[in-house]
Amino acid sequence: MTIGSPLVVVGSVNADIYVEVERLPAEGETIAARSGQTLPGGKGANQAACAARLSYPTFFCGQVGQDAHANLVRNALVSAGVHLDHVNTVDAPTGHAVVILQPGGKNSIIIVGGANVAWPKLEDGISSLTTNAQELIKRAGAVLLQREIPDAVNLEAAKIAKSAGVPVIMDAGGAEGPIPEELLKCLTVLSPNETELARLTDMPTNSGEEILTAAKKVLEMGVKQVLVKMGENGSMLVSEKESPIHQPAILAPVVVDTTGAGDTFTAAYAVALIERQTLVEALRFAAASASICVRFKGAMPSMPERKAVLQLLKEHPVSK
Repeated sequence: MTIGSPLVVVGSVNADIYVEVERLPAEGETIAARSGQTLPGGKGANQAACAARLSYPTFFCGQVGQDAHANLVRNALVSAGVHLDHVNTVDAPTGHAVVILQPGGKNSIIIVGGANVAWPKLEDGISSLTTNAQELIKRAGAVLLQREIPDAVNLEAAKIAKSAGVPVIMDAGGAEGPIPEELLKCLTVLSPNETELARLTDMPTNSGEEILTAAKKVLEMGVKQVLVKMGENGSMLVSEKESPIHQPAILAPVVVDTTGAGDTFTAAYAVALIERQTLVEALRFAAASASICVRFKGAMPSMPERKAVLQLLKEHPVSK
């Protein structure tokens, strides 16, 4: 493993309120949950925790409120090894999400933005990102973004990174609206799942051929690589100058909870790229990381350690 410049994650922090049910309630119906608990999460925090647990130096830029949920997520990030020098406390509640977990790991999620969407407005040239955060981005090995914070903040971070020659990786999850064209042109890698890819391109993504065609359309928007997450069908990497690469999923013996699996995959891929792993190696590393994640409950608590990922890769050697 080669340690270079840090990974900088700019994104969201949530307290995930888990409710386990046998099924979703019908309209007007009240049902009893099997259990419930509150765990640290948020796409940005999840990805930062994952990268740090994979033994890569990781800094997180985000916002929390002045409440108990802030302490929960701060403590979890510190425990994972994430540097929190650039986490601000604002006059808004810490973001949270209600995760409705059904048997087999299926989940439905409702997000409350809170502090994640309470960034300062860009007016008169005043930046949403502090000067120190901007300097950190300029010396990063890569910047990792998601869509649970305002597009304006993501665009600002992406522009700073691009101007400094720093790769920008964006997980497409977190918002339903279109990604601004200006932001797309700043991205090195965009990582959607099939649903997000279909929404972005207004094209079908029901087969490998359709996914490839839609991904090529995203390349035409200015993105250098499109990394499509396809769940149990694995992933597909579509690049400007490379042939498409399909990475089969490394299936878990039992799927407990899929929450955070996509975050784990994207963060692991980002770490592998900074470490200068080949594209094939990076995809396998990400697949193994996601496979471990789905075996445990919770998003951030299920992020894997590097040792476990490397062991799983040994157990699933490349077929020759």
